Amino acid sequence: MATNTDPGGLWSLVVPLKPLARAKSRLGRAAGELARPRLALAFAQDTVAAALSCARVRDVVVVTDDAAAGAALSALGARVVPDVPAAGLNAALAYGARSVRALSPAVPVAALNADLPALRAGELARVLDFASAFPRAFLRDAAGIGTTFLSCGGGTELCPAFGGRSAARHLASGAVEITLPGVDSVRRDVDTGEDLKVALALGVGPYTGRLGSVLSLTPDR
Repeated sequence: MATNTDPGGLWSLVVPLKPLARAKSRLGRAAGELARPRLALAFAQDTVAAALSCARVRDVVVVTDDAAAGAALSALGARVVPDVPAAGLNAALAYGARSVRALSPAVPVAALNADLPALRAGELARVLDFASAFPRAFLRDAAGIGTTFLSCGGGTELCPAFGGRSAARHLASGAVEITLPGVDSVRRDVDTGEDLKVALALGVGPYTGRLGSVLSLTPDR
C-alpha cells in the first residue's frame, strides 16, 4: 500500500475559488446578491486560515482568477496561482496539484473546498492522518452526496471528479472513503441558506462571523 512519502509528514492543500462575482449563486436567495460575494470570500478566508493553522499542513495553494480574493488569501499566507486551464473545477484542482508537485514532487496533496467556514484545524489534522495511509482518499460532504476533501499521497495523481454526486465517482475511482466520526467541520460546506445556518450553529471562523454579525445572520438554536 502506498503511503504519504513526504519526510516531514506534512501536506500541501489545493483550494479552488471561483471569481467572487460568480461564486455561491444559490446563497444569493438567502443572503442577498450584494452579500453573496462577500460571504464567498469570508468562507474562503476562514477555510484557508484554519488550514494554515493545522499542524499537518505545510502550505495552501489557492487557484483563482479573482484578484481581490487572491490578495486577501495571499495576505493570510496562501500561495495564489491563476486558473490557467480555465476549464472548470476539476481542471483547476489538477493544475493546482501539478503546481505543488513542480516544486515538491513527493509531497502529499489534498484538494479542499473553499466553503468550509466552520473548519477546525484539529479535525482537518485527523482527516489528513487517516488519508496518509492510502494512495487516495476522500471525505463526503454533510449531505453525503458530494466531496469536500480528496487526497493523494506522494507519487499518486489526484484525479479529481468533483461536482454533483462526486462521492460516488471518487469511490468508484478507487479512492478510500474517510469514515471518521467527529469531523463535521470538514464536511460542512455551505451552498445554501440552510447550510449557512448549520455552519453558524457549528461555529464559524472570524471572517464569516464578523460578516454574519453585520448582515444580522444568526444560527438556529
